[in-house]
Amino acid sequence: MLLKKRQREDAEIPGSSLADIAFLLLIFFLVVTTIDVDTGIGLVLPPIPDDVEPPPIRERNMLRILVNAQGMVLLNDEPVSIAEVQQRVEEFVENPANNPDLSESPDDAIVSIKTDRQTPYNVYIDMLDEVMGAYENLRNQASMNQYGVPYNSLEENSVQQETIRELFPKRISIAEPDEG
Repeated sequence: MLLKKRQREDAEIPGSSLADIAFLLLIFFLVVTTIDVDTGIGLVLPPIPDDVEPPPIRERNMLRILVNAQGMVLLNDEPVSIAEVQQRVEEFVENPANNPDLSESPDDAIVSIKTDRQTPYNVYIDMLDEVMGAYENLRNQASMNQYGVPYNSLEENSVQQETIRELFPKRISIAEPDEG
């Protein structure tokens, strides 16, 4: 007796439920995936004034910083490198030699930052970091002189920290770019 081999059919994967499985996987990954939200630059803005005219500001007490479209930094219309900004801001705010071209006191000093609409973002951030670093250095130095510890080591919202903040208040004005 000869047995004939039967023709076997090729095995098939049923495709009818494939779309359902793909849809369930898609839903699963959408549910478990976290999406990071960009927080931007963390600045604490002052409250909106009650239609009170701001007091007049003496030109001497304002340090104007302009970052133009080419990424050049100008301090009072004088070109400087980003690396010089921190030292120049510290000198302007503190004015240890009572220079008549610098601010009268740290309490009166205002740093005005203005950009162009095409200013490179990384240059603006670097320059802003230098200004914030200048205030950080001034506060650390004052804290070391008065309390023997850096400003960041003082207890949060303590009397000592408030005293140092009053000595060197951050008065930074970020001006709107000109329409261009």
